[in-house]
Amino acid sequence: MTISYNWLKEYLNFSEKHEQIAEILTNIGLEVESIEIHETVKGGLAGVVLGQVLTCEKHPDSDHLHVTTVNVGGEQPLQIVCGAPNVAAGQKVAVATIGATLYFSSGDELKIKRSKIRGIESFGMICAEDELGIGSDHSGIMIIDTKAPEGTPINEIFKLKNDYIFEIGLTPNRIDAASHYGVARDLAAYLKSNGSDVSLKLPEIGNFKTDNTNNTYEIIVENTEACPRYAGITVSNIKIAPSPEWLQKRLKSIGINPKNNAVDITNFIVHELGQPLHAFDADKIDGKKVVIKTCSQGTSFITLDGIERKLNNTDLMICSATHPMCMAGVFGGLDSGISDETKNVFLECAYFNPVWIRKTARRHGLHTDASFLYERGTDPDIIPYAIRRAALLFKEITKGEISSEIKDIVAKPFEPCRIDLLYKNIDRLSGKKIAHNKIKTILTALEIKIINETEDKLFVEIPPYKVDVTRECDVIEEILRIYSYNNVDLPLDLRSTLSYSPKPDNEETINIVADFLSNNGFTEIMSNSLSSIAYYENLKNFDTKNLVKILNPLSNELNVMRQTLLFNGLEAVAYNANRKNSDLKLYEFGNVYSYNPDKADRTLRNYSEEYRLSIFVTGANMQLSWNVKFEESTFFTLKKTVERLLLRLGINMDELHTNANTNPFAGEGLSYILKNGKTIVTIGIIDKNIREKCDVKQDVFIAEIYWSQLMKHLKNYSILYRELPKFPEVRRDFALIIDQNVTYRQLRDIACATEKKFLKNVSLFDVYEGQNLPAGKKQYALSFVLQDEEKTLTDTQIERIMQNLLNAFETQAGACLR
Repeated sequence: MTISYNWLKEYLNFSEKHEQIAEILTNIGLEVESIEIHETVKGGLAGVVLGQVLTCEKHPDSDHLHVTTVNVGGEQPLQIVCGAPNVAAGQKVAVATIGATLYFSSGDELKIKRSKIRGIESFGMICAEDELGIGSDHSGIMIIDTKAPEGTPINEIFKLKNDYIFEIGLTPNRIDAASHYGVARDLAAYLKSNGSDVSLKLPEIGNFKTDNTNNTYEIIVENTEACPRYAGITVSNIKIAPSPEWLQKRLKSIGINPKNNAVDITNFIVHELGQPLHAFDADKIDGKKVVIKTCSQGTSFITLDGIERKLNNTDLMICSATHPMCMAGVFGGLDSGISDETKNVFLECAYFNPVWIRKTARRHGLHTDASFLYERGTDPDIIPYAIRRAALLFKEITKGEISSEIKDIVAKPFEPCRIDLLYKNIDRLSGKKIAHNKIKTILTALEIKIINETEDKLFVEIPPYKVDVTRECDVIEEILRIYSYNNVDLPLDLRSTLSYSPKPDNEETINIVADFLSNNGFTEIMSNSLSSIAYYENLKNFDTKNLVKILNPLSNELNVMRQTLLFNGLEAVAYNANRKNSDLKLYEFGNVYSYNPDKADRTLRNYSEEYRLSIFVTGANMQLSWNVKFEESTFFTLKKTVERLLLRLGINMDELHTNANTNPFAGEGLSYILKNGKTIVTIGIIDKNIREKCDVKQDVFIAEIYWSQLMKHLKNYSILYRELPKFPEVRRDFALIIDQNVTYRQLRDIACATEKKFLKNVSLFDVYEGQNLPAGKKQYALSFVLQDEEKTLTDTQIERIMQNLLNAFETQAGACLR
């Protein structure tokens, strides 16, 4: 939000400099993020002074140039060559001295230097109006009628004042300060409570009166829930023209380009009072009726930007007797707005229900200054003042006449919020005992009315513009803002609490996993928990009824809570692949959400939230190098990473069994399942139809780790230490011919069950399928590591163990040695 220092002074007679004001605003919760100098004339006419032409003679080498001497208040007059036809002795003129920079109205700039013009030295420049940047006249030099002494800076003669523009980071709860008057009101509260004798005032509207009632319009509010208050008035016989200089300067100072006097007035009121206005071309309102209502579903409406939109039956509209004219509080219509031909206007000033406006703005993707204010809540009590102020400005600036009485329709009175404020709660929440008189002073300065009081509490009434102050703690926050948090002493004592941290620690485990993956070439991503329902439609084994849907989505692309991290990963893959970065290893921690519509109680228990870790691999496994062959990432690339990760966490892989992937979001794959039947990891290749939803063409492999199940399982593990064995390991290999349906896991389980004492490890190091094997057969080459931790194994023991293993493979798996 942009606030002008000079503009604030129109409402509050403070003397503090801009740096002090910025510090005060920050202390009271309106953080000033930056301060910029706004110059009325670019460059501030620095180096341009008042001079008097002493002599003026024709240039010996030119028909149109003159050689002048000019007194600029220095020890000696300056010799200046001038080409203006109207230059003459005795004139007082604006002189740009050497070193000054002029910014022309055309946009060009010129730095004044000592120069020779047709052989005659010139020590400055006598300026025309456009060369000073204050007008467009270039017919001759600017002659100044003043009694000021020579050498006086021109900016003092023209009374040019620099302004200071505050960029304020307005928080959502401070909509009461979303205008110059709102900021001045907060500033006045601080200054008054700290002893400054300042007065806050709005411009006078006491001279408001109706000129006639020749152009009266009927106002009908059909939907009083969405529009509790609506006021309107007409101004006739206006003349659309550029705004006066003072109004243009006000708007330019806060970054708004003036358009015409009618539009500029409505913009001015918004930034002055924080109350949006809308001006209709009154001659385009059919039937002389303004109807505030909703329209039927699918009604076509063309907005001011020329786009045809289909209305929802809950969009509040401002209509004429025959058709909609404006999306209430959001955006105007193409056919009812102000144009250069407008002669009569209907001014609207209203209070709209914030929820209705917010839904309409989000539904149509429209974000305007008006919707920003209405969504957060405006002041219903300022409407009578705002519409009179606007009507008077229209009358003054557009030369129109007020041609109707104000019609102000209030559906029901706005009851102020009343709160009981206990002194002890102020002391408890603030951490400091504030004097009761000081509290009352602050409340009065904040325009919070004290309607009654007792020894231990106050009964207060909140002004309606403080829409976020609804509880006792909110009032205490208001008091502390003005009292200043800097005045609350820091406690000298240090208090700490001893707490038991469950093992394994969740955050520590997350850091261990993140470090492991990052050290192995993976990149962590973080993405939005909101997703699009379109991703989840037409998926096998999935029903969109299980999605958590957003009631007021920011857009159609963010209308559900994600039920998997898969689509976030695919979006990251697509983003990178489109930028020629297709070799990716990514991971993300995050919550996923689901809804169970079948639960009977229909409460929050229908919703669930689960923490997950997703790992993605796509493209090349390693970057191409002279000593590394190109290798595409595969299912086994990711499987190897997941198994190494589980081993890093201390999980015994022998305790897990595998099954076909049951993840509805992935294609073929594998699941790791605990003995209790709970899945802790699924690994798979993402189905092509799912990839196409995110426009990803290359194969992507995903692993999803169910974090809560993993952490529960890790609780069963404890770290044990033992002495390194003193006796050597022995390795023996088998090449086994087995049926195609026999898996390595089956062979490993048979081996571990047959030899429990000395068998330390089993691994598969070769697989062969092809020629020289019987039909339906394959060859597995297995390695067995044997070790006795108390003595060296003998050849006899080794042979007996290996024979036992072979017998077990033959009888239980139908295997034979190659």
